[in-house]
Amino acid sequence: MHKTSATLLIIDDDDVVRASLAAYLEDSGFKVLQANNGLQGLEVFQQEGPDLMICDLRMPQVDGLELIRRINALGVEVPVIVVSGAGVMNDAVEALRLGAADYLIKPLEDLAVLEHSVRRALDRSRLRVENQRYREKLEATNRELQASLHLLQEDQNAGRQVQMNMLPVTPWQVDGLTFAHQIIPSLYLSGDFVDYFRIDERRIAFYLADVSGHGASSAFVTVLLKFMTTRLLYEWRRGGTLPEFKPSDVLGHINRGLINCKLGKHVTMLGGVIDEQSGQLTYSIGGHLPLPVLFENGQARYLEGRGLPVGLFAEAEYGDLVMELPESFSLTLLSDGILDLLPGDTLKEKELALPQLVSQAGGTLSGLRQVLGLANLGEMPDDIALLVLSRNLA
Repeated sequence: MHKTSATLLIIDDDDVVRASLAAYLEDSGFKVLQANNGLQGLEVFQQEGPDLMICDLRMPQVDGLELIRRINALGVEVPVIVVSGAGVMNDAVEALRLGAADYLIKPLEDLAVLEHSVRRALDRSRLRVENQRYREKLEATNRELQASLHLLQEDQNAGRQVQMNMLPVTPWQVDGLTFAHQIIPSLYLSGDFVDYFRIDERRIAFYLADVSGHGASSAFVTVLLKFMTTRLLYEWRRGGTLPEFKPSDVLGHINRGLINCKLGKHVTMLGGVIDEQSGQLTYSIGGHLPLPVLFENGQARYLEGRGLPVGLFAEAEYGDLVMELPESFSLTLLSDGILDLLPGDTLKEKELALPQLVSQAGGTLSGLRQVLGLANLGEMPDDIALLVLSRNLA
């Protein structure tokens, strides 16, 4: 039997009908409160705060319509199912206009119809509450981002603090996975950005972005990227169930957003989603070099992939690649500023050297700091960003 923690309030002056409905719904797993008239029902409603109310329309003193009006005046959004005899269609229309979730006609010969109506109304109420929570979170995020943009434009010192506050916690450990990052700006503000976050109970997303140019104008776009990914996640959650959340869709969304903003900026990006249930990584590449480096069993190699930069071509399309994640591994994402630190005279020589250095570093961020001498860097011509995600590394 399907159990639920929902509490229902039944208000009906017919003791037999009320007891019959209560017994059936209690057998269906609900907690049921009862009242035999509108005044008593309003008192129980205010004291107990039920999740849903079932009421008769025709009752002495306070009828069903007046009861709905009084509850609406309290400013509490609780679904109401109206149950009444046939022949009062005007009252039914008025009840629905006042916000009733459903209208059922007595006698209820099949109480399964009532149970179905109750569960449907509770589901709708739950979705409404979740959407309100997501909307409030988005509005709070929008306010923070607007304040961040203002600070970024007016004060580079404050702007740097804004960027640091937008970055995720490092290291971050979640269900056996560890995420760690470091960003080294060439100027006071950085055009490189990383983020990682949980999508839902089974999926985790991450990305590394490298905005064209340097300084405040590029840092402005990193704030915009944070806003666009946050808003996209909210929009996809509004229906109550998230879709596949493909990295290629995210890159496509950002591509359209940057082009529409007409900022004259583009971004190279790497984005991925880890499905903890299937153990798979789905990733997409938007014109980014170097490619991600996978380290397992003491060896390092580039992942395959290609794609156009983000925010440059309106017709750009992005694809997804899927791979099984090893039980023990690390995945290193780097911005192209790292190429200035690699040995070799040509791009090909530098790219050949990178997997060897990741192996030498043991696939860890701390190892890369040592191997690349990141603690002793002088002035750099380009921003450098590193993001390493790992699992079960010795």
